[in-house]
Amino acid sequence: MTKKQKKTLVRILVSAVLFLGLFICEHAGLFENISYPWVLFVIYLVPYLVIGYDIIYKAARNISHGQIFDENFLMMIATFGAFGVREYSEAVAVMLFYQVGELFQSYAVGKSRQSISDMMNICPEYANLEIDGRLEQVDPDEVSVGSIIVIKPGERIPLDGVVTEGESLIDTAALTGESVPRRAAAGDGVISGCVNGSGTLKVQVSKEFDDSTVAKILELVENASSKKAKVENFITRFAKYYTPAVTIGAVLLAVLPPLLLGGGWGEWIQRACIFLVISCPCALVISVPLGFFGGIGAASRIGVLVKGSNYLEAVAEMTTIVFDKTGTLTKGEFKVQEILPEGCTKEELLEMTALGEGFSNHPIAGSIKEAYGKEPDMNRVGQAEEIAGHGICVPVDGAEVLIGNEKLMKAKGIAFIPCQSAGTIVYVAREGKSCGAIVISDSVKDGAKEAIRDMKQVGVKKCVMLTGDRLKAAEAAAGELGIDEVHAELLPGDKVSIVEQLLTSQKEKERLAFAGDGINDAPVLTRADIGIAMGSMGSDAAIEAADVVLMDDDVRKIASVVKISRKTLRIVKQNIVFALGVKALVLILGAFGMANMWEAVFADVGVSVIAILNAMRALKE
Repeated sequence: MTKKQKKTLVRILVSAVLFLGLFICEHAGLFENISYPWVLFVIYLVPYLVIGYDIIYKAARNISHGQIFDENFLMMIATFGAFGVREYSEAVAVMLFYQVGELFQSYAVGKSRQSISDMMNICPEYANLEIDGRLEQVDPDEVSVGSIIVIKPGERIPLDGVVTEGESLIDTAALTGESVPRRAAAGDGVISGCVNGSGTLKVQVSKEFDDSTVAKILELVENASSKKAKVENFITRFAKYYTPAVTIGAVLLAVLPPLLLGGGWGEWIQRACIFLVISCPCALVISVPLGFFGGIGAASRIGVLVKGSNYLEAVAEMTTIVFDKTGTLTKGEFKVQEILPEGCTKEELLEMTALGEGFSNHPIAGSIKEAYGKEPDMNRVGQAEEIAGHGICVPVDGAEVLIGNEKLMKAKGIAFIPCQSAGTIVYVAREGKSCGAIVISDSVKDGAKEAIRDMKQVGVKKCVMLTGDRLKAAEAAAGELGIDEVHAELLPGDKVSIVEQLLTSQKEKERLAFAGDGINDAPVLTRADIGIAMGSMGSDAAIEAADVVLMDDDVRKIASVVKISRKTLRIVKQNIVFALGVKALVLILGAFGMANMWEAVFADVGVSVIAILNAMRALKE
């Protein structure tokens, strides 16, 4: 409990004790002999000011700023009216129970913020910079790329980088929600915001602090509350018109009946005060944003960042999800499975291909070089020419070598034997003649099959896979995973076209999500209704373009977020129906004189507390 909450609680207790004493005295008949009404007014004014001075101050301040119609104004006018018709105990009770509701709200908001504020604590305070063999604590902002920093046991990793020396276990729970630490040794990448275990690490910084993982996460969290769901925007607009309308309604209720029917001013003013207390929109204004905030907090606890409640709402309506294959459903760890020479030996084919791919950083090129097992002599290789979507043309030992897919062979008019193996097929030709093919395959990610199954269980109708791989390899992976629809042999630009086609077939209330991790996925992530990026291994561009970020790349968590979002939306709708229903009923009763101030207090504070407690359920996954 915060200092402010404790102070409010003390005021509530003091006011409650004073009010209870006065209430007992009043009902015991001890105030019957007081001849001056103002004495009773002053007596009840003490507990009223103890509990309500801040509400009156806020109302007066808002009025001076031109912001008249809010819950503080409604409470002030209603209780002033109750004092005016000498319903002193009811005036104090209204203010007392309103503050109890406010305390509940404050506590609930604090609880909801906790999981997100825990994430805000990932920000490192310093970095140990190695300068001439000495360690110096500096601000992470001051460390440049390429510098060596030392991370001692128990310290938070301040910047992204690569381990150059040492071995340790890294606690990634704050970022990914994973309870099992990850091992880090020389050559491994580490990301900022995680906590180093028992070993000392030397890390070469790969990104400046502003571009680091921790800085991007903090930026996403800070901006999340600014992106409101349609329901939230509706409630904001509703309250803007609703509060002035009920205030005018209360004035008319207090003035018109006595003027038209004659006499009874006190009774109608009291009814107007009851009307004002009932109509306070606290339950809606508080519980709806709180519900969404709780949902975002629940997602962050399992290592998923949702960039705004509008995206949480969209996830709840998701019926189609499109996956990029490599790195999302598969590991992206390519291995050479078969070498099929044609007119040369296996060793010659592998060497020729390894030399041709020597300058490439593509995962497929890496797998070929790994299978070759030696460092290619790049003095034998000339300038490579990339043929988009087809492959490369590169001089090796003075001879023109083509390395690529079927399209490349057909485009260059080369006769070749089509390979029927499942996997990515790299065809090789030299001086216009086919030299054979190399079969490379990627293994399915752990949990990817379960992820597809779980998504179908939570109501996702269609799972689609997009890939640049050949159709046979794509269909093999899709069959293993349980994918509904496959689009293979795509160029980077084709992915956007496929997603746009799928979007046109969606119904009005249906949403399409795209999950990917590569820099080529950024345009598709932006085009989809919901973009889901792999945060751990994903590119900065993909994370920037996405609406939801999976911090540990575990696609199984998408189904968990769908569950969280649907539960959140269900809770929000429950609160809207409950709050409006109770208020409408008691408002009608109050207008006809069938509800007293105590029932009005329940219709306001009671409904608010129940709605807040219901909204807090969204915090649980």
